[in-house]
Amino acid sequence: MTLDEALHRLRDTGPERTGWLSNHAPMAVEALVRHGRADRVHRWIDGYRDQLEETPRGISPIPDDEWRDPLGDPVRTGDWIAFFDRALRAEPWRDVLATWWPRLLPGIAAGATHGVIRVGHAVRALLEQETPERVAELGQGLAYWAARWQPLAPPGRGRYPAGDPRAALDAVPRVPDQRSGIRNRLAQLAGLPGWPETTGAIPGTGPAPDRLRAIVAAAVLRHRRFGYGSPVMLVHATTAPAAVLRSLPALPAELAGPSLAAAWAASAAVTAAYSPAVPEPAGADLVASAADVFDQATVSGDAHAIKFADAAIEAWQVTADPALLAAAGHATTLITAPE
Repeated sequence: MTLDEALHRLRDTGPERTGWLSNHAPMAVEALVRHGRADRVHRWIDGYRDQLEETPRGISPIPDDEWRDPLGDPVRTGDWIAFFDRALRAEPWRDVLATWWPRLLPGIAAGATHGVIRVGHAVRALLEQETPERVAELGQGLAYWAARWQPLAPPGRGRYPAGDPRAALDAVPRVPDQRSGIRNRLAQLAGLPGWPETTGAIPGTGPAPDRLRAIVAAAVLRHRRFGYGSPVMLVHATTAPAAVLRSLPALPAELAGPSLAAAWAASAAVTAAYSPAVPEPAGADLVASAADVFDQATVSGDAHAIKFADAAIEAWQVTADPALLAAAGHATTLITAPE
């Protein structure tokens, strides 16, 4: 199958490139295949492959019972890749995921949330079909998450109305200094007035999957109004909770609540870190089909545009709200606009 061929081509590439930039190829090709664009996958890789770096070498094997110290140490990325390769050869992938999901979940900000996003794409592919290439890709995603593991400031007791995710995202306070990268911005959350209350008030009602879907949809729609401030980074306010949502069917039921809380915290953190102070003036949106929206993202070639359109279309498939498709099309335009 095309996805397995693509993952095989990417098997020796590292999770990052040029320092902190994430390798988006496995995530983007999974989305392309998911939306019927398998014929574009190998050409897309051809255009992206030269940007990638080789898999980093390990320093020392990580023993099964000594995993806490190297957690969050990017220097040990190669060791984490070897660790999860070994774990997935020894146990079924669902068992490995169930063991490590609660360990990694508190560090959901890992790699600007790309750790959990990569795992979410891998799990979605595995739920469709289990192959050696997809199992190996799950290991790569888990390893990246472990190596860049980064906790957020702890939540408090919510004071904001928890029923409306769109209102909850609008109530998220902005970090005061938005001049630096994501690590500096997330570090400001601990002292941000209102942050504990914001993350403590998880929005939505009903079962965890329904609440996650509502958070994803709210983040998509918010990008339409605020994405101009940082089009690429604000994508992750959508794609991080979408990744958690995709992973829930493969996880034990008791992890649904903690997963919802972490997903909301991640979406709120990205919103706090990158939202501009005022929304973009409302403009007319073209009415487009899901196929047209995804074609626009595919033609752009941009991995973030592809992944955002993927998440927006998933949300649209549940709600049929055309504003979700309009937001995805607008996001592609913003992301690919000349600077």
